[in-house]
Amino acid sequence: MRIGVLTGGGDCAGLNAAIRAVVRRTDYYGHEVLGIRNGWAGLLDNERIEPLTVREVSGILPLGGTILGTSRTNPFKNPDHVRQVLANLERHGLDALIAIGGDDTLGVAAKLYDEHNSRVVGIPKTMDNDVNGTDYTIGFNTAVSIVADALDKLHTTASSHHRVLVVEVMGREAGWVAVIGGLAGGADFILIPERPCKIEVVCKHLERRRQMGKDFSIIVVAEGAIVPDITTSAGPGTTDAFGHVRLDRRNIGELVGREIERRTGFETRVTVLGHLQRGGPPTLFDRVLATRFGVAAVDYIQEGRYGYMPGLRGTEIVPCKLCDAVKVNRTVDLALYELAQLFY
Repeated sequence: MRIGVLTGGGDCAGLNAAIRAVVRRTDYYGHEVLGIRNGWAGLLDNERIEPLTVREVSGILPLGGTILGTSRTNPFKNPDHVRQVLANLERHGLDALIAIGGDDTLGVAAKLYDEHNSRVVGIPKTMDNDVNGTDYTIGFNTAVSIVADALDKLHTTASSHHRVLVVEVMGREAGWVAVIGGLAGGADFILIPERPCKIEVVCKHLERRRQMGKDFSIIVVAEGAIVPDITTSAGPGTTDAFGHVRLDRRNIGELVGREIERRTGFETRVTVLGHLQRGGPPTLFDRVLATRFGVAAVDYIQEGRYGYMPGLRGTEIVPCKLCDAVKVNRTVDLALYELAQLFY
């Protein structure tokens, strides 16, 4: 059997651990792996598909990023591209395909399975942790560890200068990174997409803290946070292949910081963590999770269980239908958000 593997969408820590696990488990069964370069774009270009052996994945477990490269290519934007993907799968003799990605990459995989009966299995990765069917996705634990570490460092400078520090983190439609990272890092207020909050409420909270003698504060803002009394604009022509607006042009952190200083008079600074949250070596948790997911994905192929992905439920790895995983984004458990509020 010949199995293809690709990584799509944004990079995150743990992708190489998953690739390594796929290759090692496939080798255990006596099968062959072809690595597909740059996500779905690699299946539109015959020159980007190459054998991937145990030797080539040796030593990549602790490496961030992905040795296969990635892209935000959406073949379903063009029917000819879909046909080209299917033709290249056949041309390279691929008996099955493992797609490692978030809701967009897995959405393409689900369509290939549902509409074209392709033998596809997914592996959920995204630092946003917003894929249904799994408690954790690859990359999330590393991202929130980076956020918590950053907040630890920012607390000391905020305290020294008696400032408000606004920290913008990733999270387009789900605020998992903001909530878990903020809870672990001792944030004094958290703004997320799931719970709209006016800047007026934030400012009143900061003023109450000053009256209590707390002369500095840390505000964590998810990039997709909804603040109704602040106007944001991503500008024209800033959508990706899947129709998502580029939130780096939205500048929600800067807008929140500017309004806080204008309304309260408190000196305010803004830190945008950006791609720092994606980079660097994966945590122990992400290394083990990615390894378990990679092994399970190959096992599903061995069993003929296509159209599924492995998910983590509690401590167990369980199969989840791709079509269910990509129906809607998995949003924050608001009980966790309310828990964080206890410590504001």
